[in-house]
This record gives sequence, C-alpha cells and structure tokens, in this order.
Amino acid sequence: MTRARRDAWFFIGAGILILYSVFLLYPLISLLAKSLIDGSGNVSWANFHKFFSRRYYYGAVINSLKVTAAVTVLSVAAAIPLAYIMNAVKIRFAGAVQILILISMVSPPFIGAYSWILLAGRNGVVTNFFKSAFGLKLPDIYGFGGIALVLTLQMIPLVFMYVSGALKNVDSSIFEAAESLGCGNVRKVTAILVPMIMPTILASGLLVFMRALADFGTPMLLGEGFRTVPALIYNEFMGEVSTDKGFAAAICVMVVIFATTVFIAQQYVSHRKSFQTSALNPIEPQKARGARNILAHLYVYTYVVLAMAPQCYVVYTSFLNTSGRLFVKGYSLESYRVAFSKIGNSITNTIFLAAVSLVIIVIIAILTAYITVRRRGTVASVLNITTMFPYIVPGSALGIALLLTFNKPPVLLSGTAAIMILSFVIRRLAYTVRSTAALLQQVSVSTEEAAISLGASQMKTFFRVTLPALLPGVFSGAVLTWITILTELSTSILLFVATTRTMTVAIYTEVLRGNYGTAAALSTVLSMITIASLLIFYKLTGNKEITM
Repeated sequence: MTRARRDAWFFIGAGILILYSVFLLYPLISLLAKSLIDGSGNVSWANFHKFFSRRYYYGAVINSLKVTAAVTVLSVAAAIPLAYIMNAVKIRFAGAVQILILISMVSPPFIGAYSWILLAGRNGVVTNFFKSAFGLKLPDIYGFGGIALVLTLQMIPLVFMYVSGALKNVDSSIFEAAESLGCGNVRKVTAILVPMIMPTILASGLLVFMRALADFGTPMLLGEGFRTVPALIYNEFMGEVSTDKGFAAAICVMVVIFATTVFIAQQYVSHRKSFQTSALNPIEPQKARGARNILAHLYVYTYVVLAMAPQCYVVYTSFLNTSGRLFVKGYSLESYRVAFSKIGNSITNTIFLAAVSLVIIVIIAILTAYITVRRRGTVASVLNITTMFPYIVPGSALGIALLLTFNKPPVLLSGTAAIMILSFVIRRLAYTVRSTAALLQQVSVSTEEAAISLGASQMKTFFRVTLPALLPGVFSGAVLTWITILTELSTSILLFVATTRTMTVAIYTEVLRGNYGTAAALSTVLSMITIASLLIFYKLTGNKEITM
C-alpha cells in the first residue's frame, strides 16, 4: 500500500488487525502448539494418536456430528414453513406470535434441557400424566433424541429470523407468474422460493451447525452416556480426577479443522447458489381460507406451544416450595430469596460483563465493517478474512486457547473479568461485523462523496454522515448480541472463577447440585432480563420484529 493511502483508517485497520492477532490468532497458534506436546514435553503426534486409538474419544466426535447434522436439518426444515406462513398468511395475533418466537430463542439451550427434564424426564409432569391417565410410557428424553429435540426447538427461531429477512426481498409477482402457469402452493415454495433464498438458508444453517456443535450444557444434562465433543473437552481439561491439557488441545484443534471445512464448503455452495432480487412488490400476508388457514394456524401455534411450554413451566416451578431435589405443595418466594442472597453477585456480574463486552463489540464492529466495505488495500483484505475466524472456533476451544495463552505474566488474564470480556467479544464480534457490513452496503456511497466534495474530511464524513445512518440497524443487531452474551455458557464454564460467575454458570451449577428451585428462580430472572431487552428495543425503535 502506498504512503498516500496510509491515512487514519489505515492505522485503525492495522490496530484492529493487531488486536485480532494477539487475542485470537496467537491463542489458536498456542492451542496448536500445545496439542503437539506429549506428556514428556516432546513434540509428537501422541495426542492425536491417542484420540484415534480409542472409540471412547472419537465416538464423541461422531455423536456431535449426529446431533449437529440432525439439528441443522430439522431446524431448517421446520423454520422455512414457519417463516413463509408468517409472511404470506394472516395469522391471528401475529405480533404476539413474533414476540413469543423470539422469546423462545433467548434462553440458553441448557435451560430448555433442564425444563424438559422437569416435564418429560423419568419423573416429569407430562411423563407421570400419560402413565397414570393412559398407561403410556413416553419416549426417553435423555440421549440423542432429547438433545436433538431441545436444540432444534432452540435453533428454529434463528433460522426463522434469517429466512424472514430474506422473504422481505422476494417479489410477489414471481409467485403470481408461477400460479398462472399452474404451480401449486407447495411447489411454489420448493421449486421457486427455496432456491431463491438458498444463500440465506445456508448461512443460517451454518450458524445453527456451529452453535449446536459448540453447545455444552444440553449434552451434559441430557447425555447420560451420549458424550459429545464439548463435554469431552471439558472433562479432559477441567476433570476432577485427572486432566490432560495437551490432549484437550488436540481435540480442540480437530474440531476447529472440521468446522473450518464445513465453513469453506458452505461459502463455496452459497456463492454458486446466489441470486439477486428486487422486491418491487414484497410479499404481503393474505387471509387464507378453509383447510389451508387451519393448517397454517395449527403449524404456527403448535411450535409456539412446544417452544414456550418449558420456559413457562420453569417460571411456575420457581414459585413452588422445595424439599431437597423435589418440588412440594405450596408457593413461596424462598427460591428467589436463596438466589439473590447466596448467588446474587452472578446477576450483577452478568449484566456488567455483557454491557462492557457489548460496547467494545459495537465500536470495533462499526470500524471493521467500514474498513472492509469502503476501503481497499492489503489491510482491508486481510481484515475481511480475519473476521471470519470466530465463526469457526467453538466456545470450548476458544476458552482453552485463552487459558493456555494468558495464564502467566506478562499477560496474566486467567481468573479475571478481562478474560471473560475478551471471550465474549471474540465470540460475538464476527456476527456483529457481518450484520453491520450488510447495513453499510445499503448506505449510498454518493452521500459520503458529496460530504467530502464539500470539504469534510473522511473521518468527519464517517461520524457526521455514515454513522448516523448505520446506528438504527446496528442497535437492532446489538440487541441480539446482548442476548447471546447473557446466555453464553460453553466458554464461561471454563473461564469463570468465584468473582466472575455468570447467571448461566450459576444456573447450570445449581441444576447439577439438585437445587432446582434456585435454578428455576435464576432462570426466570434471566428470561425476564432478556424479555425486557426486547421490549426496550421495540419501544425505542418502533419495530415490531427483528430479522437478520
């Protein structure tokens, strides 16, 4: 790059690259180096050989692949009809349904797992009801089926938001032309709509795949012998009996390599299947009649009931009296008293860590998006590639990488709030950068050129012209980022100490200890915080929905 182009934006981009290099790339390199060191301190492939020599270890990878593949396929298959119905058919109480769909997404998946244990576990309410009323034994909620069910219900809203956003860019005249040629409703969706929004489907599917692959809490609560990679990594790195950090690092390296392969494949297929459309006549909800109307409402309401029932039951049990591990008759606020008196610091920790992380994420994301979209040169190109790395690093792998790298002077971060904030920023920054870059591409370059032609500097143009146009959309993305930070577990479970324990860690710990009332109270508080965040967003922006 020539000296003439080394302006303020060049140095900002270089600074962001340095941050990525120090806090992401260097830890990943340290992770790789640790994986190549055997128990004697020599460089070897011993850790990888150990992994492939026992089915106990590589079977966990196979199990994770089964879960992630099933969850991805089921989530996409269920979310596409849901998004199409909500956008094409007039559904009664559609506004409330939209909000409930979002609310069903905001709680951590492991809370859904805990909820389903209360509902459909061996002594669950639903299980006992069907057994006593009909003499029926319901399928076991534990193992592969239970994990897939909980994660699918959790991931459907994510795909729903992506697909809903894509449907708003589809011109309804395309469907009118198809109908004139005798194309039915089902064929319109499968033969026309799905191919048109395939890049969006692939992008949302990739996000579901990565989140399901990285999920820690759900398999730990429902696995019962069905071991997945995050649980295996945690036990090898933090096990109570023995630990093998080199072996844990080797597992992380293989997971990152696999995730990278999936990411590259998704990008390749997505680029080959891309379409550009202009919605001069966007899809508008139309009143359906007869069986079509009944089926549409039945589909939407069934999902909402399945998704919300576990959360509602957790709220209900938070007011029940408890005796040990059991809920007993009578209602009180005792669980809330215990939650706030003994582990109330986890609530303040969560809000503080999430708020600081969010501010850092928004600032870096806006600057990074502007450089990658508006600038040209080596720094912009390298930064564009580097920002993709967090997509492919599961939370458990990132947590171990940070602990291995920053656990001694001169940069000692382990056990501090800084390492928690760092992990949140790295994990969520990529998504905010991508959403901000998509918004920036919709802001006309001509407005910036006009400001510069009138004598404004590039930085002044950015702060006075570009940034005000971006902020509403950035705020929308920030709400989702805030919620995902609040509900983060897979990284936090590795990095927290007593002074930095978050609500998700506290809830997970209380469930393992059998303190179900306290866990339910904390889960309810976390749900109320996330719901309040959505309501504040609706109030400040006037929007009635969030799409991606």
